[in-house]
Amino acid sequence: MLEAYLDIETTGLSATGGEITVIGVHLTDGNSERFVQLIGEEITAGALLAVMEDVEVIYTYNGSRFDLPFIRACLGVDLRERRRHRDLMYDCWRRGLYGGFKAVEARLGICREIKNVSGYDAVILWWKYRNHGSAEALALLLGYNREDVLNLRLLRERLPPGPICSHKPTKEP
Repeated sequence: MLEAYLDIETTGLSATGGEITVIGVHLTDGNSERFVQLIGEEITAGALLAVMEDVEVIYTYNGSRFDLPFIRACLGVDLRERRRHRDLMYDCWRRGLYGGFKAVEARLGICREIKNVSGYDAVILWWKYRNHGSAEALALLLGYNREDVLNLRLLRERLPPGPICSHKPTKEP
């Protein structure tokens, strides 16, 4: 079974007037792995669908409320209609692990090489790259996204198994 761990970077919190700057996807079937990043103009519905072609399950953190709706609004692709989706944030909530992804990582001992970079910093890095051609800013942004994506798999491995669904719980903490 081919699984995808997916995370996006954007120019803001709203797809209205915002854009996706990076889509990172880690693909694995247990025997082989592949990491793909779509950047800037490479981000199209066709390119995303090609990456996700044989994927059966998509894993995200807060993807039900952010990543997948943003992709749908910007690219017109509803991944929840095409693939099973599991939002690991809700698995964390069931274990009493609340907060953002980095806070949960820290509580579970999942390390990061790139420290002190946030989603807000990712926006700034993108504009430094776009407006000033900073290759260093782009490299840091891509490294940050890569760690987000790869750490999703580590997070999943540390959580107990649960149902794969495409909806969020009716009650939130």
